[in-house]
Amino acid sequence: MEDTDRVRIENRVTYSPVALTDIALAAPIVSRLLLRATLPGRIVQAVALGAYAGSAVQDWRARQNIRRIDFAREFGADLDRITPMPRDVREREVRTLVERVNDAHEASMRARIPRRELPAVVDQHLTRYIATITGQRVETSTEVRSFSAAKLVFPFALGACDPLSGDVAIFRDTGVFAPHIIAHEFTHRKGYWKELHAQVVAYLALASSGEPELEQSALCERLHRDLRVLAGEGPDAARAAVEESGLRPEIRKQFLALDPPPRTHAGDAAARVVESALRSLYDARMRLTGQHGISDYDLGFTDFLFTFETSRSARQSPPEAGRVHGGSE
Repeated sequence: MEDTDRVRIENRVTYSPVALTDIALAAPIVSRLLLRATLPGRIVQAVALGAYAGSAVQDWRARQNIRRIDFAREFGADLDRITPMPRDVREREVRTLVERVNDAHEASMRARIPRRELPAVVDQHLTRYIATITGQRVETSTEVRSFSAAKLVFPFALGACDPLSGDVAIFRDTGVFAPHIIAHEFTHRKGYWKELHAQVVAYLALASSGEPELEQSALCERLHRDLRVLAGEGPDAARAAVEESGLRPEIRKQFLALDPPPRTHAGDAAARVVESALRSLYDARMRLTGQHGISDYDLGFTDFLFTFETSRSARQSPPEAGRVHGGSE
């Protein structure tokens, strides 16, 4: 590709040892506790916010040159153009996915990518996949944090991406799901802010990667979301759906770890109320930005793939590796 088909978003703040937003939040408090004075903390806070703002402005300017995917044109599906998947079709899809995930397990384990290298490998395939559609390489940082203050705001989240700076944090090791979670957050970093779009692009990039571990992660993400839709509301039903799915024990354990059983210790009732309230707030925020809410992560995502794979355009677009349904006549 020519240089004109390349956009570089620097994401400078992602290379800071600690998230600058976290420094800005903590500096005045730490200064007060350790030095009995707020001025040093205020100075550190101002410096951190200045660096953050400068980087965010630079990245915003670079993102103006991105040619974004037209989802309706490329896939025959988008937020307002989705065909609901019938329940019996979803149940068949689950059986197909369980078989494929079980069969691919040993190959994916043999080809396991070292965790330190995983973000760079994921980004490579994500950048390539987007470029096959838009003709443009959107190059970004591959840095990932293990903590950010976003975890305190959204305790139910597995990862987060700061929309201004591109700072990405992955909050815990999720085993087979880790490549997809990284790809999802990196898709945000490349300028796709809607959750449904991030889910879809991450899935299709990994499913077409040719890397057994990445393909397995994509299929597991799709299966997990299908099971959640079939189970309906409630963690007990979701766990039962996983238990009864027929997954190999070592894979089933990783699925169950994503949705741990409800806490029953004293004081946890208040924590559950707070978490529920934060989920409702997050759902409302998504709706205000033209999305369907938290359901876009599972129902919207799987219905999008069903719409894409059964549409006429599905026969002309990659990837075969992640396809479950055939194209329509």
